[in-house]
Amino acid sequence: MQDLTQGKPIRVILRFTVPLLIGSFFQLAYNFADSIIVGHTLGKVAFASVGATGSIVFLILGFAQGLTSGLTIVTAQRFGASDFDGVKKSFVHGLFYSLWVSLVLTILALTFLRPLLIFMQTPEELLPHSQQFLTAIFGGTIFSVLFNYLSNLIRSLGDSTTPLIALIIACFINIALDFLFILNVGLGVFGAGLATITAQAFSVLYLAIYIYKKIPYFHITKADIRLDRKNLIKHAQLGFPMAFQASIIAIGAITLQVMLNQLGTNAIAAQAIASKTDQLAMLPMINLGLAVSTFTAQNYGAKLYSRILEGLKKAVLIDIAWAIVFAILLVTANQFFSRLFLADGNQEVYSLALAYYIINGSCYWILSILFVLRSFIQGLGRGFVPTLAGIMELVMRAGVAIVGLIYFGFYGVAAANPAAWIGSVLVLVPSSIMLTRKLRKGQI
Repeated sequence: MQDLTQGKPIRVILRFTVPLLIGSFFQLAYNFADSIIVGHTLGKVAFASVGATGSIVFLILGFAQGLTSGLTIVTAQRFGASDFDGVKKSFVHGLFYSLWVSLVLTILALTFLRPLLIFMQTPEELLPHSQQFLTAIFGGTIFSVLFNYLSNLIRSLGDSTTPLIALIIACFINIALDFLFILNVGLGVFGAGLATITAQAFSVLYLAIYIYKKIPYFHITKADIRLDRKNLIKHAQLGFPMAFQASIIAIGAITLQVMLNQLGTNAIAAQAIASKTDQLAMLPMINLGLAVSTFTAQNYGAKLYSRILEGLKKAVLIDIAWAIVFAILLVTANQFFSRLFLADGNQEVYSLALAYYIINGSCYWILSILFVLRSFIQGLGRGFVPTLAGIMELVMRAGVAIVGLIYFGFYGVAAANPAAWIGSVLVLVPSSIMLTRKLRKGQI
């Protein structure tokens, strides 16, 4: 565990970020393993089928990820304030919401996944593979939710190393099971999804054992398993706005996918390739944002407002620098990234992927600002503005994707993400300025 209220702010933030970043690389590695093995062994159709499910997975599991992040902000604030009884209560109420939401999401996802794929105009040749992959993923929703909740819970206490170990375990198990299920057993894309969920189940077990052995704040008895209205409301006020924010953004992504599906398999494959490299570019931005959120929450609980402002300023500058560097790398090494995922893709697929890299990469610096400011606001316990920013993302992404398809085809659809980022930042910047002024005056 790490007290983020001590030491130089930027050093503390970066020290907390590094294990997060390494862990995310491992998480991305097993996602990449799925894609690379599917793309190289099962071909373009299977690869595009898995790629076409990304926005649906984000809709369901993004809701859970947003929820667990919000729930554990309460934990971080109480830990920063040395309210250890409150930390235990936060754990109990957060676990309740995580289990309840897991059940609801599993039922909804498995019931509506095929109608949703059809609604999204998924091409007939992709539909069976996409449905198989999603069935495996959503069948194990509880493991995804608990993995995210327990990881965020431990991070809320300033420990980003233990979730890293859990991710490394998941990565190696996932890759091993990919080879087993896809190449040996012949389960196809269903095997890729099953490998991911099984790996997460093992990681949940590891985290649960670690908490039981190492973190006394989360040791509960029968007497502790009591829900009270005040804590239920407090956790819901932070958890559900962040959950809905993620789902709102995902709806925009689904709209974008619907537009892409009308352009055929080559466009879908190109976007699937480019979105994977997008994920790689976003890793440092996302994880620095996560660190800023926990840093802000702990220091807000301790009423160390000047530390929050100092950390925020440095984090924004570092994130922008990374965004510029990776955008240049992505464009110059585009052929490497494209062929990494799909060796047998035709030149049209690679050309479309390059166009996507250029359009999106040129706006990464805007995205970097978005991640830091949104995390800063969430760390202060403000859920409304990030949700409003998410709505703006939905409107901009959907609007530009629809209009862009009509006038510019693939290139117009590719511009939907940068438009969404710009719209979100236009909401976050004024709110951040107002909050920083209040922090300086100690009036927050």
